Amino acid sequence: MKENWSMQTKAVQIGTELAPQDVSPPLHMANTYIFESAEQAAHAFECEDQPIYTRWGNPTTEVMERKIAALEGAQAAIATASGMAAVASALMANVAAGDHIVATTGLYSGTYHFVTEDLPRYGVESTLAQADDPAAFEAALRPNTRVIYLESPGNPTLMMNDIAAIAAIAKAHGILTIIDNTFATPVNQRPIELGVDVVVHAATKFLGGHGDALGGAVVGSAAMIERVKRGPIRRLGGCISPFNAWLIARGISTLPLRMVRHNGNALRIAEWLAGHPQVAWVRYPWYPTHPQYKLARQQMPGGGGGVVVFELKGGFDAGVCLMDHVELAARTVSLGDVRTLLTHPASTTHHSVCREARLAAGITDGLIRFAVGIEDAEDIIDDLHRALAASA
Repeated sequence: MKENWSMQTKAVQIGTELAPQDVSPPLHMANTYIFESAEQAAHAFECEDQPIYTRWGNPTTEVMERKIAALEGAQAAIATASGMAAVASALMANVAAGDHIVATTGLYSGTYHFVTEDLPRYGVESTLAQADDPAAFEAALRPNTRVIYLESPGNPTLMMNDIAAIAAIAKAHGILTIIDNTFATPVNQRPIELGVDVVVHAATKFLGGHGDALGGAVVGSAAMIERVKRGPIRRLGGCISPFNAWLIARGISTLPLRMVRHNGNALRIAEWLAGHPQVAWVRYPWYPTHPQYKLARQQMPGGGGGVVVFELKGGFDAGVCLMDHVELAARTVSLGDVRTLLTHPASTTHHSVCREARLAAGITDGLIRFAVGIEDAEDIIDDLHRALAASA
């Protein structure tokens, strides 16, 4: 029956079976767990079918993991301390010195630095392939390529990868695919159904949804998740706090409902921005001005997501000025909250990326990442209207 449940039902019901006597999953804050005997302790370490130590697993964390795996249509998931812990753990579990990664352009800055600076220190090379060109990914392959890493829609440009096409290329060459599905969420996009092997999330964002818990997740086959759990998670310690897992699991229960509002509000904001004289261009997956609009409607059937990006004609200074004049929107570097959040990447999230590389990735001086919340869309528009008028 569970396989036939809708996404909303899964979001609410999955995980509750672990504590059937509780109407709401309980919070287990223990660091470690008591064994009744030496025999039970030995069995626990041999079979790992009961809690041992929270770095290895926790009943509350398992609720979050089960929910995310169910929504992504995967066998299993492992929760992590943050989105970057998920990205790093998924990659490190699958590459070693002498290996090569092909990654998309337009990566989140933390991932970009990890792939291009940190992994090379351990002998893992990388090549960036143009996000919107599947052929570029195949052309970048080497005999030692082990992973193709995608992020679609990308942060913050919203450029997309043709997931099915690139996954098919990877499978033809026996290469693992990993995708960051944070922006789309499983409500809007289902990468595993498109052929991807591993999905990562910054659960801090839409999955948690309330701006109060850091967390991440790696999702995939049971064998893959076991490799991630026994390797990077246990040895490097990027495990999530049970309290954060409890908050995120609670947030996931309303994810499908919230995404309907995020999707609708973001599309309305994109439509309004497209007609504003101070806006050079608007990019939103489900708005026709997006260069990959047709692809977006195909591989994101649930909706375009909660993020709109647009370019101000005044460039860098106009972006800073807009940041200074919003009132309803919060000036911050995150996204995916119930509250609308505004970011000027050139002066914040991508300030550490050299300008040449930033511009090459499409992150222009006047680009604004607008993470649309679930407030009334007209109130959000009024806030933008006043801020743009003040910065004219």
